[in-house]
Amino acid sequence: MHRIFTTLLILTLGFLLTFWTCCSSAVAQRPNILWITIEDWSADLSCYGTKGIQTPHVDKLASEGIRYERAFTTSPVCSTSRSAMMTGFHQNYIGAHQHREENPEPLPYGIRPIPHLMADAGYFTCLMSSKTDCNFLPNTKQDLFMGGDWNEREPNQPFFARITFGGTHRQWNRDPIRPIAIEDVELPPYYADTPFIRRDWANGLEAMQLVDREVGELLQRLEDEGLADNTLVFFISDHGVCNIRGKQFLYDEGTRIPMIMRWPGKVEPNQVNDDLVSSLDICATVLEVGGAASPVPLHGKSLFGEDVASREYLFAARDKMGNTHDAMRSIRSKDFKLILNLMPDRAYCQFSQYKEGAYPPLAEMNVLYLKGLLTPEQALFMAPHKPDIEMFDLNNDPYELNNLADDPMHADVKATLLAELDHWRNEVIQDQGVNDTFRAKGIFPKTAPIPNVAQWVRENADNYNFTEMGCPPWYPTRTLAQWEEAVEIWRPYVFRGPDEVVKRPVIPFTKFTKKKKRR
Repeated sequence: MHRIFTTLLILTLGFLLTFWTCCSSAVAQRPNILWITIEDWSADLSCYGTKGIQTPHVDKLASEGIRYERAFTTSPVCSTSRSAMMTGFHQNYIGAHQHREENPEPLPYGIRPIPHLMADAGYFTCLMSSKTDCNFLPNTKQDLFMGGDWNEREPNQPFFARITFGGTHRQWNRDPIRPIAIEDVELPPYYADTPFIRRDWANGLEAMQLVDREVGELLQRLEDEGLADNTLVFFISDHGVCNIRGKQFLYDEGTRIPMIMRWPGKVEPNQVNDDLVSSLDICATVLEVGGAASPVPLHGKSLFGEDVASREYLFAARDKMGNTHDAMRSIRSKDFKLILNLMPDRAYCQFSQYKEGAYPPLAEMNVLYLKGLLTPEQALFMAPHKPDIEMFDLNNDPYELNNLADDPMHADVKATLLAELDHWRNEVIQDQGVNDTFRAKGIFPKTAPIPNVAQWVRENADNYNFTEMGCPPWYPTRTLAQWEEAVEIWRPYVFRGPDEVVKRPVIPFTKFTKKKKRR
């Protein structure tokens, strides 16, 4: 009896050892995953054909895998976009659609963050930078990830690592190694072609060149540690470029992003893909490759599946941006874009503390607008109101300037897009739209008591709950003289030399101190 028990024990232990070894081997054979995110940047890289810039490290990454030409994020600002990418669901569906949400709630419907699902599948998860920026709970680095570097993992354990490079955010440091002349850049036609705006644009491209070198150092680390051949790498931006018509808006400048995927031995090099792809698709791909599963089907689709290739539409949403209230929804096919403005009475350039204090071209464009010196195409975005619907033929109008929403020749296209957008809003994201409180109905004086909206907001911080109701929609937000003053304040900073250190200036009334709010 003792002999039989011993034999069974040995067989059991042998089985368990074999099972554990097989499982460990299976985990070890799964690829490492490195997800690189840059901030506030469109597809302005030399591998995408942007003039003036050189990004050799990202270009090399693209040449070794797939460069996606039609990649888009679900929202044009960081916290909402990142909330979506941390879960695989549109931000509105999970209640994370208000930028800088002050009272985040736990994720609904049993949804769990992607890093938690990867950890369950045996991966070591790490965030190699500090920013999470999620509008839900849990939202800290410590609560979402297991560590801060892949070198903290157990031997042979695969890692899921995320990292953000923030140099393309609106500081825009200059590149002393390869400065870019303003004559070498190409501006979109909706921006005034002035030396001031050209220099600012070139400064942004130089900032991306600095980030490119940081990306190159990280990729070289993979090579040096012998990890490159078994690491699936994604390169992406969290949303479009931080410029007047980009970040915060649903035009392509705000939602189109670079997306590159490299996986040696699994993904053929030198591919250019024209499918409609979403930032959410990375989430689905990561789970599939890592052998992880979500308790709720993701909104994104695996980049290795057929669903992406056959996709007809992509959707995006914009809601409040800090204390600037507005709301828009968009649908995009390969050929057309439709934007539904839920608050058309608001100006595109209504008061934004962030933009007026961070975007030099906004001051220059306002000066030219108030002087009547913009072209009709440039003046569109400076208008006091928005159309209810905007629709663009993307093949013939890639800069989205000719609104076809009222064109009888495109009525059928408009009806189809509106129906599909309505279905997405009601059946997919369960859209809450906007209410009277969000619109601040009857809250503020009908006209601005003083011509500087920023000054009025600061002086009335104790009298209104701007967090709940947003800032007043009065427009223009400053006088011509005040905007001219802002341009002159910006000028030394914009035109600083590549090696020159110039502190970013403070535009009057854009630096607020928090006060107790009431009403």
